[in-house]
Amino acid sequence: MHQATTLLAGTPGQLLPARELMAFTLATHIIIVPLGVALPFITLVMHHRALRHDDPVALLLARRWSAVMAVQFAVGIVTGTVLSFEFGLLWPKMMGTWGDVFGLGFGVEAWAFFLEAVLIAIYLYGWRRLRPWTHFWLATPLPLAALLGAFGIIGANAWMNTPQGFRLDAQGRPTDVDIRSAVFTPMFGPQYWHFVAAMFLTAGYVVAGVYAVGWLQGRRDRYHLLGFRVPFTVAALLTPVQFFLGDNITRQLFQKQPVKFAAAELVWTTDTHVPEYVFGRLQPDGTVTGGIRIPQLDSILAGGSPGTRVSGLTSVAAADRPTPTQATIVHWAFDIMAGLGSALVLLALWYGWCRLRRRGLPRSPWFFRCAAVAGVASVVTVECGWITTEVGRQPWIVYGHMRVSDAVTSARPVSLWIMFGIVVAVYVLMFGAFLVAVRMMSRRWRSTDASAGAPDQAPELDTPYGPRRETVEAGAGAAAPDPRPEPGDPR
Repeated sequence: MHQATTLLAGTPGQLLPARELMAFTLATHIIIVPLGVALPFITLVMHHRALRHDDPVALLLARRWSAVMAVQFAVGIVTGTVLSFEFGLLWPKMMGTWGDVFGLGFGVEAWAFFLEAVLIAIYLYGWRRLRPWTHFWLATPLPLAALLGAFGIIGANAWMNTPQGFRLDAQGRPTDVDIRSAVFTPMFGPQYWHFVAAMFLTAGYVVAGVYAVGWLQGRRDRYHLLGFRVPFTVAALLTPVQFFLGDNITRQLFQKQPVKFAAAELVWTTDTHVPEYVFGRLQPDGTVTGGIRIPQLDSILAGGSPGTRVSGLTSVAAADRPTPTQATIVHWAFDIMAGLGSALVLLALWYGWCRLRRRGLPRSPWFFRCAAVAGVASVVTVECGWITTEVGRQPWIVYGHMRVSDAVTSARPVSLWIMFGIVVAVYVLMFGAFLVAVRMMSRRWRSTDASAGAPDQAPELDTPYGPRRETVEAGAGAAAPDPRPEPGDPR
């Protein structure tokens, strides 16, 4: 309660519920975004392997992943739509003032969602009705549509961090909008590629983690090993790349968002030879309690030498910077993200060493234990990344131009709390239904595999690009029905 009072002292009463509602919906939506952005690509990698090597196990995996992809996309549509409505409902003054400048990003995301829905429908429909390679090539735009959606939302967020592409008139309203400049802001490139790499490696670790658990439970057939190896390889290749992208975006923060960098590193006064704090808590007087203090390291990381001058939080007025509590939240989120990211780099290097030296997977159960939790760890890093981005920008919703408190709705706080409770209840039910649906599919698939003996021996009776189940079950003693639909048949 004391922290909430500190954060919102002197602000409208509706700001707290509006912030909590937005934070909750964003935090839950971001959990499934990696699968929405990257699972189509991982599925097509497996699909291509299946067709190129005539591999029925890989084909089975691709088909099953496509079913999960469709269920996940349905949930993502709901959570993404709620977020879009919340921008207008909770922050109407921002959208009314600045919507013409950065609203294109939301439009691009909406069209990308629509295109992705069409392509997923074609992909699911084509398993039985298209030629194998025709089916595959028609699905190749699917990952591009997912990347287009990420382009739209990151473009809007990067603009909020480093707004440009407009001129203010005498009343302080934006005019003479330059769309190209508004989209490609100084932070767009670093944010976009950092985000995309995070989505792909997170999806790879999440999918591989499912099969790592199976390996630990004794399921060592080719189905589980292939299901682990392909997505984990994608994630492992991107993890070192993400390490350098993360270092790059941190340096970009140092140059283009120095106040946010100061919050992430708990730098109170502008100085050289600035120490690095691992965790710790910023106090109102500028001191840091707790944590581990490493002398001069922050200046070295920021500019390559101890003499690098780092701007502190006090370089701007108190009303224009995060509070000590907010800075501590940003700092902890940043440190957790960096720590887990470094651990994932070590895991990827372990995997790469074994692949290069032994031409196979690591044999230690500890590797698979770490791989099983890598998906959860990568999701936590994504959450921490968004906390760093959004809380570090406070108190601005449009940096330097509009404060969060000036953009919030005028609705009564009690109405917002009721809305918050309804959204939480709906999301709990929706995510519960999603988990139940995925669990039911998993049980049905395992039952099918058990009845066939093993997935790598008889992957599926009702195979893609083959006869339908009713045709097979007709047996040799009866004439099999023609699988081709008659004219007018809705099939």
